[in-house]
Amino acid sequence: MTNTIARIFFIVVFVLVSGGLVAWETTSLMAISKPKQDIAVIKEFRFGQWPVVGSGNNQVDMASSQSGGSVKIVADDARPLLIKRYLAKYQSPLLPYADLIFQMSQTYGYDYRWIIAIAQQESNLCKKIPDNSFNCWGYGINSAGTLRFTSYELAIKSFGEYLKREYFDKGLTTPETIMRKYCPPSNGSWAYGVSQFFNDIEKG
Repeated sequence: MTNTIARIFFIVVFVLVSGGLVAWETTSLMAISKPKQDIAVIKEFRFGQWPVVGSGNNQVDMASSQSGGSVKIVADDARPLLIKRYLAKYQSPLLPYADLIFQMSQTYGYDYRWIIAIAQQESNLCKKIPDNSFNCWGYGINSAGTLRFTSYELAIKSFGEYLKREYFDKGLTTPETIMRKYCPPSNGSWAYGVSQFFNDIEKG
């Protein structure tokens, strides 16, 4: 009887120990199979990082001041978000059209900040424009009359195409070169202002 009890006891102990070892090995294998890239990203974030949006691409650099390295993640919505933040900051009536502004820059292939920066320079983001014009960029306004639109949507679409056709397609691609045609009387302040607004927009 005693031998039978002892055998049962050893069997139970063996089953419990074996089950524990199997569970431990399974957990270890799962941890090992975890993609290294995911693990690296987790480690980077543990050290405290902040997003730094670069210009000219669709990525956000997750730069770490402690690790000295960086992890790039795709962030296609970073630029539209910066547009919305900037327009909201200045309570611009263009805010509801932030996505359209970004879409125009993508359609015509130029930096997403152009339409906003020029609107800031020319009209304080549409706060100072000719009555009933929806023209925030001061273009088509001269001694012959004022170019007017029936909505901000139409104005944005028109100006977006105008920039492409009259400036970028003709090799005028910097604030300085655009200023010479867009605002010839300027002593350089127009280009300086647009460049400054470019930086401000990217800062968020």
